[in-house]
Amino acid sequence: MPTPPRIPVCLAIAGSDSGGGAGIQADLKAFAAAGVHGTTAITAITAQNTVAVTAVEPVGPRMIVAQVQAVLEDLGVDAVKVGMVGAVPAIEAVAEALDLLPAGTPVVVDPVMVAESGARLLMPEAQAALIELLVARATVVTPNLPEARALVGDEEEELSPGELARTVHALGPRVVVVTGGHGEEGSDLLFDGARLIEIPGERHPDGAAHGSGCTHSSTLAAALALGHDPLEAARIARETAGRAVRDGLRDLGAGAGPVDVLGLATRGR
Repeated sequence: MPTPPRIPVCLAIAGSDSGGGAGIQADLKAFAAAGVHGTTAITAITAQNTVAVTAVEPVGPRMIVAQVQAVLEDLGVDAVKVGMVGAVPAIEAVAEALDLLPAGTPVVVDPVMVAESGARLLMPEAQAALIELLVARATVVTPNLPEARALVGDEEEELSPGELARTVHALGPRVVVVTGGHGEEGSDLLFDGARLIEIPGERHPDGAAHGSGCTHSSTLAAALALGHDPLEAARIARETAGRAVRDGLRDLGAGAGPVDVLGLATRGR
């Protein structure tokens, strides 16, 4: 019998969400839904639910690198998603870990700065390191509108989404996808240095959005691991994240409920 094809392996480098809605937990659910095997390197442990982040405990830089090494040496990695990194030592450790990847491994960077509850997850002094060490080397970077404005210093909100995409691209990533969940239209914008492409999608203001950004970036990384080009991967990610918000678990928790990328709400009904 022919040998079945190898299942791609994706690595999420991000923080843990004890409420299970975002972070590493959302990444693993998105990887499973996309049909890839998920692995992890945890950068921080958060005490978190749908209402607030009440405590954050950073993981030591050596441990971050060791987690990546352990995965690479045994399982291999076909694509990486980088999420919450928190502070400069963690960013430096993640950059060191990325140097261990085989050349050409796709890296998706989701520049997580603020949780859905409003808690800040990136220290202000770490932003320059995030840009220099991670954003600049990304295959795809996936900021939402507030994150894109923060990355380029557009505090007065003078730039249009298209101008934002071009300005973030100038920081060094190969492709920028500015996600539209925080905008009026709901469409994502992709800029690859030559083309500015709108990726339409419906907004679901009555949905549950906790973990939507993590789900989007992890799905995009999984699609790259499966062989899709960045544009097609971004389209798959937009559709998947939108559906997960639409079907989100509104009745869980007192705050923004978690997205439902696995269709849990409809199982057994």
